[in-house]
Amino acid sequence: MGAVALERNEIETFLTLAQELHFGRTADRLLVSRAHVTQTIQKLERRVGVPLFERSTRQVRLTPIGVQLRDGLAPAYAQIQSTLTTVIEAARGITGSLTVGFLTAATGQLALRTAEVFRERHPDCAVEIQEVQIGAVLDPLREGRVDVMLSCFPVQDAELTQGPVLFSEPTVLAVPARHPFARRASVSIEDLARDKVIQVPASIPEYLRAARHLHTTPAGREIPVGAVAGTFQEVLTLVGAGKGVFPCGAKGVRYYSRPDVTYVPIHDGPVLEWGPIWRTSAATTRIAAFVRAALDTLGHD
Repeated sequence: MGAVALERNEIETFLTLAQELHFGRTADRLLVSRAHVTQTIQKLERRVGVPLFERSTRQVRLTPIGVQLRDGLAPAYAQIQSTLTTVIEAARGITGSLTVGFLTAATGQLALRTAEVFRERHPDCAVEIQEVQIGAVLDPLREGRVDVMLSCFPVQDAELTQGPVLFSEPTVLAVPARHPFARRASVSIEDLARDKVIQVPASIPEYLRAARHLHTTPAGREIPVGAVAGTFQEVLTLVGAGKGVFPCGAKGVRYYSRPDVTYVPIHDGPVLEWGPIWRTSAATTRIAAFVRAALDTLGHD
């Protein structure tokens, strides 16, 4: 059987519905009728040969095949859109200003390197880099104080768009230097039940907290809750003082070395993905050009 060629409007409609999981909101975002969305999805399902969504009076859900299609199309489509926008703007010229937020030292370094590439390509557009603390990770974006944020994925918010993954990292456990875990080659998720886990503020959406704040281990053991910290430096200060442990990205080992804290690999821990996010309603060609510059900085094809 030959490959199925998808039209651009089919891909755009499918990916928007996969994000919204609501035909009305999808129609509003695409500025089309709800009937048009329904017809496009039905046409796409006939071409693929299987349902992509499960529909009921209460909810819309992706089928397993729909999930597979979304995961395969979304990164490629985002990159195509970014490349197309960048090429167009290269001819027109990009002006104005762009404010980029970053969450960790690793994303801060990437933001600075990307800004250099961006300025070379678009000298008439100013770039400002701002650090954002974990306690208010999405606030500057929602309030319009930053245009694009380099943050941890996933983002499950209809008002925000998640760009391509720029880099990923395994998780490590930050423990006090004298902790018994500090002498181990690695730990497991089960080991989190043996000490308090430092918490980030409840103001952070639950889907972003989930990677670091499991409630139970795979075996069902309760994970003790530790003190709350508003910044990563506060997290490490509490860890160094023996107040608990904290799962974080492995890149932090390079940027946050401290004599009172040891980082131990979590051999069965989740892989953290990082990339750009921005307000869907405030997408600009400047943001698209910055994302393209970030991909090129990292050598992504």
